[in-house]
Amino acid sequence: MTEEKKSLKRTLVGKVVSDKRAKTVTVLIERRVKHPIYDKIVVKSSKYHVHDEKGEYKLGDVVEITESRPISKTKNWVATRLVQKASVV
Repeated sequence: MTEEKKSLKRTLVGKVVSDKRAKTVTVLIERRVKHPIYDKIVVKSSKYHVHDEKGEYKLGDVVEITESRPISKTKNWVATRLVQKASVV
């Protein structure tokens, strides 16, 4: 069996919108859903507090986050990898 064991933890990709807290970043996840009545595509968003142990993710970075055990009252996610570095303006 060369297949990897499938992870039961959810992973999401989003943009860092705040990095002001120690060891924590706020990540905005946007998803597109079709409105049930009007058939229009609507953008829905959610913000997650994500654990960032080394403080390596900065404002504007696109990161992948993974569900984990509760770390604090509001943190249940951990940043796993950097998908795209923020562009310098």
